[in-house]
Amino acid sequence: MSKAPIKVCITGAAGQIGYALLPHICSGKTFGPDQPVILHLLDLAIDAVQTNLGGVKMELEDATYPLLKGVVTTGDAATAFTGADAVIMLGAFPRKDGMERKDLLEKNCGIFKEQGGLLNTVASKTVKVLVVGNPANTNCLIAAECAPNIPKENFSALTRLDHNRAIGQLAIKTNSTLEEVSNCIIWGNHSSTQYPDINHAKVKGKPAKEVIDDEAWYTGEFIPMIQKRGAAIIAARKLSSALSAAQAISDHMHDWVLGTPPGKYVSMAVDSTGNTYGVADGLIYSFPVTCSGGKWTIVKDLPINEFSKDKMKVTENELMEEKTTTQEILKA
Repeated sequence: MSKAPIKVCITGAAGQIGYALLPHICSGKTFGPDQPVILHLLDLAIDAVQTNLGGVKMELEDATYPLLKGVVTTGDAATAFTGADAVIMLGAFPRKDGMERKDLLEKNCGIFKEQGGLLNTVASKTVKVLVVGNPANTNCLIAAECAPNIPKENFSALTRLDHNRAIGQLAIKTNSTLEEVSNCIIWGNHSSTQYPDINHAKVKGKPAKEVIDDEAWYTGEFIPMIQKRGAAIIAARKLSSALSAAQAISDHMHDWVLGTPPGKYVSMAVDSTGNTYGVADGLIYSFPVTCSGGKWTIVKDLPINEFSKDKMKVTENELMEEKTTTQEILKA
């Protein structure tokens, strides 16, 4: 018996990440090879943007994906979110030259307060929400707090791109295949304060730090490279990551919905409440997680050295500052 279609909403769908993501979703790579989908594509209610979305819809029709059972394009968030089973939030207000971080947070507070409220009233109560638009962790926190009818665990922010970058660089450094590298961790914020941790990673079944045995490379090259990889891609392409971001979004949703492989964990930014690592409750913080039955679980009680504790605290402090700032904006 064939499955009923799920409604998948993408905000900011007219952008380059949305365009790169659609083949993953429509081919079954994201939600499973037997899972039909109906797409709700949301972007700004501006004629040129909606015309662009109409062109994307034409391409989707021409691509004849068997799993694609319908496409709705709209500039109205309430229409896009109605009945949604999964929402991938690419849209956010971009940082512009001369803009202070508080100004960026203020712009996005308004967007994610409104969209969280709409999710609360019109989306499925079991909806899975992934926030990608930056500052992703705090945007996710705002949306979750404005949607009290939806469980906090149904909200997450994307750090899988950082995780995949770490896996890729370890594979290159050790001349290994990607399948031979596992259990890197991204702790904290999707920003330059994130902490890419290989202390628990494995390469060909051995501890990564035994295989590499080069602390100077790890602290002086690897960590800054992963932290600043997005900026390096923008400098090279004059555009932000799209192909790799789409892959990471697909990986994140796939593992969340269909589960992680036995013995492996991945990085997701999720509700920190009740974690075993001393991170303050009430943040959207990236942890190592496993997924099963559509739910994520933070991997507990990994040993954390002093170097790691310091790095984890720096990124926690940044998230605390962002949370405080957004709370002040929302109260104003």
